[in-house]
Amino acid sequence: MDLVKWGIEQVLYPVMERRKGNRIRPYLKELQASECLSASEIEALRLKKLSRLLHACADKVPAYSFLRQEAVGIDADPVSVLRGVAILTKSDYMKNPDSYLAEGTDPATLIRNKSGGSTSEPVSFYMDRCTVEHFEAARWRGLSWYGISPGSRCVMIWGNPLEMNQQQFRKYRMKERWLKNRIAFPAYSLKPEAMSGYLAVINSFGPEYFYGYSSALHTFATLMQEQKLQLSFRPKVVVSTSETLHDYQRDRIAEVFGCPVVNEYGARDGGMIAYQCPMGGMHLCAENLWLELVDEKTGEPVAEGQSGIVLLTDLNNLSQPRLRYRVGDRAVRSDARCGCGRELPLLGAVDGREDDMFLRVDGQYVHGHAFNHVARAMGVLEKFQIVQEAPERAVLKIIPKPAATRTEVEAFVQGIESLLPGTAIHVEEVTDIPPTASGKYRYAIRRFPLT
Repeated sequence: MDLVKWGIEQVLYPVMERRKGNRIRPYLKELQASECLSASEIEALRLKKLSRLLHACADKVPAYSFLRQEAVGIDADPVSVLRGVAILTKSDYMKNPDSYLAEGTDPATLIRNKSGGSTSEPVSFYMDRCTVEHFEAARWRGLSWYGISPGSRCVMIWGNPLEMNQQQFRKYRMKERWLKNRIAFPAYSLKPEAMSGYLAVINSFGPEYFYGYSSALHTFATLMQEQKLQLSFRPKVVVSTSETLHDYQRDRIAEVFGCPVVNEYGARDGGMIAYQCPMGGMHLCAENLWLELVDEKTGEPVAEGQSGIVLLTDLNNLSQPRLRYRVGDRAVRSDARCGCGRELPLLGAVDGREDDMFLRVDGQYVHGHAFNHVARAMGVLEKFQIVQEAPERAVLKIIPKPAATRTEVEAFVQGIESLLPGTAIHVEEVTDIPPTASGKYRYAIRRFPLT
């Protein structure tokens, strides 16, 4: 018996519910019930929540005060009213984020967060507890499709908390192990010579599932295969998140870990967006959000099977709502229904998220997120992009902020160089870094295969 799992599910969660009003489990039950509804019933539920949100925006949110003249239309056709709202880009939002705060809302009572960002300029925003707990409930619903519950043991192939000192890191590890029942291995700096040690810990821990970046999971699986290392148990599932999960990655991970590999699609500034079911359908967390896929030039909805820009409207965040928020991803529209029987709408594919794993000259691996952590911590750039042409050479393009000093920019470059010792990094100050065909700015690109 896993006593930590029992303690989390039978003691910790009930205590949080009684003392702090935590509602993750009640929301999870609601989502598990609503996924059994018919498509028309799910749509009716969503329209009701959309109407509530639009009325709240009209009444209390300065940025959306113009909706007051649409009060009658909101009740009659909330979708048309929503489509009449201009698309909200990250730069437009950041011009005056306070105008999106509901009147009478005290920011001190909210949860402040930042987007991970495909550039070095993260978006700051607020969420209320209701929103955060709905995000968590949606994740646990998706995991429940594979027999995973909130206390299940987990191994994460994840990032290091680089900004923490040693004491903070020790507390973080203790909290992760005993309050969340999970341990993490560094996606930023996987060491081939340490793989046997990693596997010894993992086999002793015996997690029910693995969770991590697709590129890091693939690298980990590749190293296991190359060194003929095996798990001594069969996990229930491997969950890939934060990046595009390519077929070649899924195939190798599934082969090495001996279990299904599923895709989780979420964004720090968009919440849990979609989860893949055992039948392969990428189901939207439709009760929590209103997702639109529109043409980049016209702003009109794309047709079945076409790729469009992702616009998100969070149906639960009444404290700082962002209507038709452009998260920076692209996805493919699907009007199909899944063979699993769930009537939650589907995404055809998510085709605009990727970070690359870099290779150091000493054979160690560095995850692309590590570069973004350096940029976010220093905050001296508008944008940056690092392209590794080979382990020995890379190009770093930067757009410093107008107020950035030469010393600050040089400190950023040194931080990047410290992640790739032995790699010759050519630095270029540029005026623009164009997006990829997917519409996202990629800050980490590797031009050569790892194997």
